[in-house]
Amino acid sequence: MSELLVVPLKKPSEVDVVKPLKHLIQSSYSGTDANAADHSEAINEFSKLRNTAIWKAFEKYESSLEILYGYYDQLTALEAKIPVHELQIPFKWKDAFDKGSIFGGRISLTLTSLAYEKECVLFNIAALQSSVAAAQSTDNDDGLKLATKLLQQSAGIFSHLRGVTPFAIPQEPTPDLNPETLQVLSNLMLAQAQEIFVMKAIKDSMKDLIIAKLACQCEELYAEALRGLQKDSLRSIWDKDWIATVAGKQAGFHAITQLYQSLVCRNNKSIGEEIARLQNAVELFKAAQSRSGKPSLYEEFASRAQRNLTESKKDNDFIYNEIIPDVKTLDGPGKAQLAKALPYTTPLSPNSKDLFADLVPVALHQAISASDARKNEIVNAEVMKLREATQNLNGVLASLNLPAAIEVTSGNALPQSVLDKAKDIREKGGIDDLRTLINDLPESLKRNQEILDESDRMLNEEAEADSRLRTQFKEKWTRTPSEKLTEMFRSNAGKYREIIRNAITADKTVRDTFDKQSRGMELLSKPESELENACPVSSGGNISNCSSVHELRKLMDNVDTIKAEREVIESELKSATIDLKDQFLSALAQDGAINEPSISVGSIGKALAPLREQVNDSIARQESLVHQIQTAHQAFVNETGGGSGSRDAFLSELASAYDAFITLQNNLKEGTKFYNDLTQLLITFQNKVSDFCFARKTEKDELMKSLTEESSRMSSAPGGPPVPSYGATTGGSSAPPQPTPSQPSGSVPYPSQIQGMPVPYQATPQAPYPTYVAPMPQSFNPYATLPYPANAYNYQNFPQGPQPQNYGTYPGAYAQQQPQQPGGYPHQAPPGGYPHAPNWPPQ
Repeated sequence: MSELLVVPLKKPSEVDVVKPLKHLIQSSYSGTDANAADHSEAINEFSKLRNTAIWKAFEKYESSLEILYGYYDQLTALEAKIPVHELQIPFKWKDAFDKGSIFGGRISLTLTSLAYEKECVLFNIAALQSSVAAAQSTDNDDGLKLATKLLQQSAGIFSHLRGVTPFAIPQEPTPDLNPETLQVLSNLMLAQAQEIFVMKAIKDSMKDLIIAKLACQCEELYAEALRGLQKDSLRSIWDKDWIATVAGKQAGFHAITQLYQSLVCRNNKSIGEEIARLQNAVELFKAAQSRSGKPSLYEEFASRAQRNLTESKKDNDFIYNEIIPDVKTLDGPGKAQLAKALPYTTPLSPNSKDLFADLVPVALHQAISASDARKNEIVNAEVMKLREATQNLNGVLASLNLPAAIEVTSGNALPQSVLDKAKDIREKGGIDDLRTLINDLPESLKRNQEILDESDRMLNEEAEADSRLRTQFKEKWTRTPSEKLTEMFRSNAGKYREIIRNAITADKTVRDTFDKQSRGMELLSKPESELENACPVSSGGNISNCSSVHELRKLMDNVDTIKAEREVIESELKSATIDLKDQFLSALAQDGAINEPSISVGSIGKALAPLREQVNDSIARQESLVHQIQTAHQAFVNETGGGSGSRDAFLSELASAYDAFITLQNNLKEGTKFYNDLTQLLITFQNKVSDFCFARKTEKDELMKSLTEESSRMSSAPGGPPVPSYGATTGGSSAPPQPTPSQPSGSVPYPSQIQGMPVPYQATPQAPYPTYVAPMPQSFNPYATLPYPANAYNYQNFPQGPQPQNYGTYPGAYAQQQPQQPGGYPHQAPPGGYPHAPNWPPQ
C-alpha cells in the first residue's frame, strides 16, 4: 500500500478558561440551591484537560485520540449547560495548512465562541485520525481494520464540519475550515479508506473481478478528490505534493482496475481484450509514477502487468491471433464501494465523565428560573394586597384613636396600647436606628453607581480604541464595530440605571415619610416618663360602663387576630416552593424542548390557590370588620361625647408614628438588602464587561499583528499578489434582546420579575421597597453579542500560488473524465454540479 496522505493539525493557543467559566457559572447558577456549589475543582480539571488535549494531538498515538475525544465530549456537555453566548473566552486557532512566512506570521482566527472551539477540536480529531490510520501496519488485519475505521470516521467528521461550520463561525473562516476545503478532505479520506479495502482484497487473494470493482470505485473516489484539490480557490493551500500524489493514485488505481480485469479476460479466454487492458495498464502505471514523481509507485503491479502483457502477446501471436480492440470501447468491470463516511455521533468516547454533571441543562435551568419568576410575581402581588389592606386598617384605627380611646386612664397616664408601642420601638432601636439606616443609603447608592460607571468607562474606552483604529486602517480594519457587539451591554446598563433611578425615588419617599412622622417616632423612642409628661391630661370621663366600649374591645381583638393571620399567610407565601423540575425534564425528554408557560402557569396557580383564597377571605373579612368598628365607634362617641380633642389628636399622632416606624424599618432593611444584592449583580455585570473587553483587546492585538505582517510582506515583494490578513475577530450568538422591566402600578411596589434583571422597586407611600429577589435568573442573557453579517464565504483573497499542471485525462478512465475545460478544472461538471459542491450557504 502506498503512503497515505495525512491532514495537518490546527495549531492552538493557550488561553485562561478558569476565570471566565467561574464568572459565568457563578452568575448564571447562583440562584439555584442545586447548582450553588463551588465548581472550582471541575473548572480547574476542565482547564487541565484542555491543555492536555490540544497538545496531545501532536503525538500520533491512538491514546491521544481518546484524550481529544474526552475533551470534545466535555465541550459538548458544557455547551448544553451554560449560556455559551455569554462565555467570553478568546479561543485562537491557526490555519492547519498555512506554513507561515519569513516574518513568522500565520493565518489565525480568534473567536469568543465555545462552538468555534468545538469545531477546531473536531477538525483536529479528524486530522489525528488520518495520522493514526497512516501509522498502522499493513502486515496485519488489525492494523488495516483500525486504519479503515479511522479514515471513514475522519471522512464523516469532515463532512459534518462542512455543514455546521457556517453556523459556528459566522464570518469568513480560515482556509482549512472553508466548506469546500472540508468537502475535499472528506472525499480524500474516503478514497484512502477504499484504497485499504482494495489492498486487503489483494492480500486475501479475493476474486479478480471483485478486486477490479473495488479498484474502479477507488479510482473514481480519487478522481473526485482530485477535482476538488485542483479548484482555483483551493489549490494553493495544499502541501505541494498532494495534487501530484492524488493524481498518481488515480492513475494507479485505474491501472490496477485494468490489470485485474485483464485476469478476468484471461480466465474467459478473451485474449484480445486482455492485451488491450494490459497495454492500457502499463501506460497508466507509467503515468502514475510520472505524475506522482515517485518512480517506485505501484512498481510490483507495473512489473506484473508488463510480464502478463509479454506472455499474452506471445500466446496471441502464436496461437489465438485475436484482434486487439480499442480500450475506449470496452465496458468497465462495475464498481463496489466498501468505504463509507461513518456518521458523526456523540459522545465520541464511551468513558467520558461529565465534569459538570451537577449543572442542569441550560434549557431546564432557564425554564426553572422563568417559573420561579412567575411564582414570585404571584406571591409579590398577594403579599402586596395583604400589606395594603393592613395599612388601610391601621389608617382607620389611627383616625379613630383606637384602641387608645377605649382604654381607661386617669390624669396624663398613657393607655397601655401606647406604652406597648413605645416599648416595642425602643427595643427595635428607636428613631436612631432609622436614622442610621437612612444615612447609609447614599453610600450604598454611590457604590452601585460607581460600579456601573466603571463598566460604562470600559465599554467607552474599548469603543473609542476601535473607532480610532478603524479610522487609521479604514477598510483593512475588518472586525465588527464595537457598537454592534455592545448593544446588549448598553441596553442592560441602561436597565440598571433605570433601576437605580427607581431606587433614588424610593429613598426620597422613605426620607419624606421619616421627616413627616419624626416627631411622633422621637416621642415613642423616649423613656416612658418623658412620654407621659408630653401627653395632654385626660378629661377623666368614665367609659367602663359603656356598652359600645365592650363591643369595640371585641372588635380590637378581631383586628389583632386578622393581623396575626396575615403574618402567617405572608410567611407561607414567601416560603412556598414549587418543584417543576420533573415536569420540565419529562417535557424535555419527550419533545426536546420545554414549553415553560404551559407547564408553570397551571402548576403554580394550583399550588398557590389555597393561600390566595386565604388572602381574599382575609380582605373580605376586613371590609366587614371596618364597617363594624366605625358603627361601634359612632355609638361610643354618642355615649361618651368623645374625648379630649388635644389628647385624642396626640394619641392618634403616636399611633400613626408607630405604624410608620414599623413600615419604614421594614422598608429600609429591604432597601439595604436591595442595594447589597444589586451590588453583586453589578459586579457580575462588570466582570462580563471586563471579560468582553479583554477578548476584544486580544482580538485587536491579533488583527494589528496580522496587518503589520501583511504590510511587511507587501513591502518585501512589491510585484507579487497581495496576501490578505486573517484578522482575529470576536463573534457571538444572536440572542433576542431582553424586555425593559415594566414598572408596577403606583400602589404595587412589586414589579413583575423580568428575566435577568434585578427587580426595580417602585416608590410608593405605603411600601417604597419591595421584597427583592437577589439571585440573577439563569435565563438572563444580556451579554450575547450580535452575529457578524453572513458574508457568503467569499474566498477571493486567499493567497494564490503558481498554477500547476492539471491532471485528469486518462484514456478510458472509469471516473468518466472529460477533456480539460477552461478555468483549470480537469473535468466537465455534470448537470447540477458535483455532489460535493452544492449551492452555498444552505438556505
